[in-house]
Amino acid sequence: MAVSFAEIRATSDQVFTENCPTRVVLDHVMSKWGVLVLLALTDGTARWGELRRAVAGISEKMLASTLRTLEADGIVRRTAYPEVPPRVEYALTDRGDELMERMMPLMEWIAAHAGEIVERVD
Repeated sequence: MAVSFAEIRATSDQVFTENCPTRVVLDHVMSKWGVLVLLALTDGTARWGELRRAVAGISEKMLASTLRTLEADGIVRRTAYPEVPPRVEYALTDRGDELMERMMPLMEWIAAHAGEIVERVD
């Protein structure tokens, strides 16, 4: 069984409190667009247009913002190639791979149960 919330909080009574950095990371990683961009990058390196198609419904502004945030967090790596036209690729860093290794079981569970959950809500 996974570690409990109480066990996590035992490491520090400030973990997940209002001004704790964990709240910032949760916001970046677990936002709707953050999760979907990270999921798209689990398939490997992707260019801007590929990510835009993989994350249907995301605006260019939101994709740019999400990628900048995840890059600043050290979860996504942006590589710009000095070519004409310019080529930019995005990939998960080692930290991003480690994160997605842990997050994929949750994504699998959501994919398996979303239909029945949404049916009950309607």
